[in-house]
Amino acid sequence: MRIVVLGIGNILCTDDGVGVHTVNELEKRYDLPPEITVVDGGTSAMDCLDQMADADHMLIADAMKFHAEPGAIKRVDHDGLQAHFKTKLSPHQVGLSDVLATMNLHGIMPKRVVLFGMQPKSFELGLELSPEVAPHMPALLACLVDELAAIGVPVRAKAA
Repeated sequence: MRIVVLGIGNILCTDDGVGVHTVNELEKRYDLPPEITVVDGGTSAMDCLDQMADADHMLIADAMKFHAEPGAIKRVDHDGLQAHFKTKLSPHQVGLSDVLATMNLHGIMPKRVVLFGMQPKSFELGLELSPEVAPHMPALLACLVDELAAIGVPVRAKAA
């Protein structure tokens, strides 16, 4: 089994970088088995197609607007992705929908895709998450860890 965990976002724009910050924490805090590839998609996930191609599972972490309190998390599974892309949810929606469409067109689409989006507060210039969102990033990380366990690849925290 091959699993890709993709973080999307601009780390120069506060909460926009939550996906990238989250996957970086995943690598930092957990021992990941070789079947998991962590990808920092930044603002151009299209450049990472080769790393995502033909994965069995792809988990995506990103900032996503869905009219909730800052830091709220929404899970969108494989079957719901197309419906959710009909309205603007993510600042990278065009990029992410283009990536998924390109992968589908070329027959390299992961078998299963799950998007975890976190409601942002701010997209202002800044390297840190906003005070409203930062305390919720561990919950987004936990969503990724729980999803990995649910698909049969539990990860263990690194020794302190």
